Amino acid sequence: MKKSFLYITLFASLFLAACSALQPVDRSKVPAAGPAPIIRIGEYQTFQLENGLKVIVVENHKLPRVSYQISLDVVPGLEGSKAGFVSMAGQLLKNGTATRSKAQIDESVDFIGANLGSSSRGVSGSCLKKHSSTLLEVMSDVLLNPSFPDDEIEKLRKQTLSGLASSQTDPNTISSRISDLSKYGSSHPYGEFETESSVKTITRDDLVRYYNTYFKPNVSYLVIVGDITPEEAKTQAEKYFGGWKRGNVSENKFKMPTIPAGNEVVFVPLPGAVQSVIDITYAIDLKPGTQEAITASVLNNILGGNSFQSRLIQNLREDKAYTYGAYSSISPDETVGSFSAGASVRNEVTDSAITQFLYEMDRLTKELIHDSTLTVVKNIMTGNFARSLESPQTVANFALNIEKYQLPKDYYETYLQKLNAVTADDLMKVAQKFIKPSNAYITVVGNKDVVGKLGRFAASGKVNLYNSDGSVFSDLKPVPDGVTANTVLGNYVEALGGAAKLSSIHSFEQEGNMAMGPMVLPVNIKAKEGGKFRMSVSMNGSPVMTTVCDGNKAKMESMGQASYPEGQELTQLRMQTDIKAELHYQDYGITPTLKGIGNIDGKEYYVVELLDSEGEVMSTDYFDISTSLRYKTVVVESADGNTSVNESVIHEYLVFDGIKMPSKVTINNGAMEMNTTKVIWNPKFEDKDFIVE
Repeated sequence: MKKSFLYITLFASLFLAACSALQPVDRSKVPAAGPAPIIRIGEYQTFQLENGLKVIVVENHKLPRVSYQISLDVVPGLEGSKAGFVSMAGQLLKNGTATRSKAQIDESVDFIGANLGSSSRGVSGSCLKKHSSTLLEVMSDVLLNPSFPDDEIEKLRKQTLSGLASSQTDPNTISSRISDLSKYGSSHPYGEFETESSVKTITRDDLVRYYNTYFKPNVSYLVIVGDITPEEAKTQAEKYFGGWKRGNVSENKFKMPTIPAGNEVVFVPLPGAVQSVIDITYAIDLKPGTQEAITASVLNNILGGNSFQSRLIQNLREDKAYTYGAYSSISPDETVGSFSAGASVRNEVTDSAITQFLYEMDRLTKELIHDSTLTVVKNIMTGNFARSLESPQTVANFALNIEKYQLPKDYYETYLQKLNAVTADDLMKVAQKFIKPSNAYITVVGNKDVVGKLGRFAASGKVNLYNSDGSVFSDLKPVPDGVTANTVLGNYVEALGGAAKLSSIHSFEQEGNMAMGPMVLPVNIKAKEGGKFRMSVSMNGSPVMTTVCDGNKAKMESMGQASYPEGQELTQLRMQTDIKAELHYQDYGITPTLKGIGNIDGKEYYVVELLDSEGEVMSTDYFDISTSLRYKTVVVESADGNTSVNESVIHEYLVFDGIKMPSKVTINNGAMEMNTTKVIWNPKFEDKDFIVE
């Protein structure tokens, strides 16, 4: 195989370096950096169709494949109360045209082994060269004639709502949304995010309007990469996209978001969280393709890039052991760039971690970077750049950036020279311009217990509390005199049927089903006093998931894979199958604590936390004040640096022989639904029915 000029150059550089190592070296001096390697970026051709579509062609004949990408160069307007329709319109482009259904499109693409995708910024596809005409016929139909079928809209709406349901309790997703809202504001498209209410209001007209407004050839690029000549590419472009009608597209302009005059602290409470997700962020005016952007990328690699040697990793992970990873980004953007630095840390070190983030940021603005550090970072970035050139798509992206941002034609060929020219003084100037340890939004998502330590980071001394949807947080109201956790639980037991009735239950069998989308699976639960139970989920008459507990140990088996719950997980399992757990929480080592009165959709609930023997929150329960029944349970778990939140909502209770049982429970806003249809009290079970093998 013929070696590229780039790798011959790098090999020569390494050979010369090895030879020089044989000479005597003065180890008291830092070696001088060598000259930047000469880079030869692959050639590309450009031309423009009569309708204004700009075409970029990158030849690469190593494999008989070709890829096509239509990319819109637009900044969409605000979505407002219908946030999410732009993304939905993009996804639905390939879900039906005037002459093809989604099934027909998928079948045509799969038959030739091709790929086809769409988004709010265009369409893309790739295939073997011999099938390019077939792919382009479908791809151009998707681009020019989308029909946005009503049934596909509703299907995507349900999928989107299901995804939102699980993400609304994900701390990292919440952090991302609140950080964007803080630094960009609600009047900037970068600060918007879809919600359940906004997705529900999206109509087909919204999708059609977006498509008709922005999908025009005169604001688009067609990038073609692969086994093709410029002449062939031009013929294909004119045949399949030449009929695309040009049109006027108004340019949306937005004010540059302002950074705060002093640090502002934004906090989103997540009940039971054992970690805090920290993000220190703000908007910056940094354009792509500038020397400042190159210098800023060097600076970011020193502060918190992906290198294990970055200062944030060395400080917060290696030295302090606050987190698994701490990172930063300095992102250029033609509209508005951003700075961000963050990590997930243990609750008890939240304030200490923020202190170290601000310390490292401040340090960059006051201390010159040592030459040895700068050399190491440049070497890493040079290697990463060189490896990226292995992909022909990289050359295409470079070509697109040159055309899109009006960069010099040799911008990427001289990139390493510009990188090599960055000095410690340059880094200091860029740091003083873009690193703002005293003018940032410090967003934290976590347990409310840490709030009291965060006020000192805010210039005003005040912490701003928000809900996960960006609305102002409404704190818990105090409970009336005489109301305690025990009275709330006692009223709940009475609402179920009374302590005497529950105490008479020594075993039970429960039947129902578990629904996940269109799939509905039968569920059977057998339980006996002493924490003994067996739960089986079946498909076509055969168990696919089984959990059994003998009172001391448990085994969970699914699709042939077994696990053995311990500790809090085992306690949770035993409590879930104990209908009278509230009568003897002490046997589980549980201490209930009444936190206050919360409000959900206009209704008030008593909020009770269940603390384990070590004082950690196992779950948070919400009891309807008007009915005394449990409405919702939130369980927060943390493992390997990741936090997950499971939320169960009881929509319906049914009475079985005088005892109320939850009959319809949704988990994580509908991702799963549990239904109970039959309960038998005090059937006879033997201990051998609950043996853990």
